[in-house]
Amino acid sequence: MNRLPKKFPEYSIMYKTLSNQIKSLEKRMDGVGEKELKEINAKIENYQSELNKIMNMFPNKFFEELN
Repeated sequence: MNRLPKKFPEYSIMYKTLSNQIKSLEKRMDGVGEKELKEINAKIENYQSELNKIMNMFPNKFFEELN
């Protein structure tokens, strides 16, 4: 296995938290107005961007193996 980042536990917790937040926001999207929908999509994009940064710090498919 490749080397893990120095702050491995913090990043793995952050990954799980952001993943759960995205899932929560996706569930909330049903039946909302257009303005709120745009806000939710913007939050999801920001969270997904952070997830991608975290995923790039770890070996390939690291988080897929944990799920």
